Amino acid sequence: MSGGKKRAQVGGYLRLSREDGDKTESDSIVNQRKILTSYCRSHSDLHLVEFYIDDGCTGTNFDRPAFRQMERDWQKGVIDCVLVKDLSRFGRDYIEAGRYLERVFPEQEIRFISVVDQFDSKRDRCDMILSIKNVFHANYARDISQKVLGAMEAKQRNGEFVGAFASYGYQKDPENRNHLIVDPGAAKVVRRIYQLYESGMGQIRIAKLLNQEGVPCPSAYKHLQGQRYSNSNQLEKTNYWTYPTIHRILMNRMYVGDLVQGKYGRTMMHGKAKARAPEEWIVVENTHEGIIDRNRWERVQELLRKRTREPEFGKNVGLFAGFLRCGDCGRAMCKTNSKGGVYYSCGSYKRYGASVCTPHTIPQIMLEEVVLQDVNQLLVECSELQQIVESVLGEQNQKRDVTEERKNLQHRIAERERRKKKCYEDYCDELLSKEEFLTYKKEYEGELRSLKKQLEQLCAPEEEKKTNPWIETLTQQKRLAVLDRGTVQAVLSQIVVYAENRVEIHYAFEGG
Repeated sequence: MSGGKKRAQVGGYLRLSREDGDKTESDSIVNQRKILTSYCRSHSDLHLVEFYIDDGCTGTNFDRPAFRQMERDWQKGVIDCVLVKDLSRFGRDYIEAGRYLERVFPEQEIRFISVVDQFDSKRDRCDMILSIKNVFHANYARDISQKVLGAMEAKQRNGEFVGAFASYGYQKDPENRNHLIVDPGAAKVVRRIYQLYESGMGQIRIAKLLNQEGVPCPSAYKHLQGQRYSNSNQLEKTNYWTYPTIHRILMNRMYVGDLVQGKYGRTMMHGKAKARAPEEWIVVENTHEGIIDRNRWERVQELLRKRTREPEFGKNVGLFAGFLRCGDCGRAMCKTNSKGGVYYSCGSYKRYGASVCTPHTIPQIMLEEVVLQDVNQLLVECSELQQIVESVLGEQNQKRDVTEERKNLQHRIAERERRKKKCYEDYCDELLSKEEFLTYKKEYEGELRSLKKQLEQLCAPEEEKKTNPWIETLTQQKRLAVLDRGTVQAVLSQIVVYAENRVEIHYAFEGG
């Protein structure tokens, strides 16, 4: 290399999103790439290693796929220089942008160059002018965001469809993207689902039947149509019909020709979309051709109300409830009580049949034995067990002001109670399936029992804190005699069950 000078390893960052308004031509990905390529060619101390492209990602936060990959690469030493067209391409959140420019980059020795702003951290300081530009970009994005949201809401109230993807059974009108037209192939499946349910077939049986017949589920159908659709709530391997999918179709008012929009909203530009109350939804009737006639839709809604069973809150929580997952499809395992004992099997197989997964059946007694043996092996290998126990007992026996600790536990209990209530509300609003609701409920109830036990112990008289039979037995024998729900919650993160009774145990303290 001439002169022996080390060339900077450059990562060119390109970004474009809707918030850029009418600037899309000058800020297009192609144009940004040309500018950065030309800049590197004209500066011999720069070597362009890679382009990182976030096309369609907002600049109001830094949680973007390509940006995160670039961040990982500079941490690994793949690049040591970040090059952008201008500061607005880097980001419009002036607080986060300032953090990167003033703290992260200097600390990690990353050079930053903005071509249009004529800024190069190798020679320039991050001064007031740069900070003012960041504030300007943030306010510009906020203003554009409010205008976009306002325009979208106006369209919704006018009966125009503004979603990225039409509901299953419909497609966007090629002549008017804000109007829906019937998709004949998918609409036929929707009509059949309504007919089957009204004739008495349950929602799980309908899903199972469609899977057996090889009918593509909505997400798979969209992919077959060439749409870049993704469902954030869908498990990676769940590419088949499920109870929640059938339930959403049966509940969807769009199938009678009414537009229902505005179910979610943001109170802040950076905030996550939150579910709105049904009375806040924007509903406009008769905006498009219906797939289901209103009389049938009303009959189905009445059947749904009659067949909905209240969850059984009083039931005992199973030992492994909320911890078991199928190793192939990723779904929760289901418990079955039989004369031979308790068994667990894949929830997908049990509900939808062999077309989606295999049984993975395993007896609870075998599972208990495997987990208990693994936990005890960890205890045997823990050379500091005695010191840990003595430290814990010492802390328990110390006289201390427990006011703050009590407040913290009470706060955590109140938070879990709130989450449990919100979980039930989401279930009632059909945002969670019954299976998902019960899983979350059991998890929160387990955490609540543990926290309440801690609070009870904290508030107990000092003489009751001095000894703990469970701990004394543990230190003497270095093993657990039985596996209980509290131990499972305390030490386990997840148990993955594969075919032929192969079990993979993940602990809560793995990875630090």
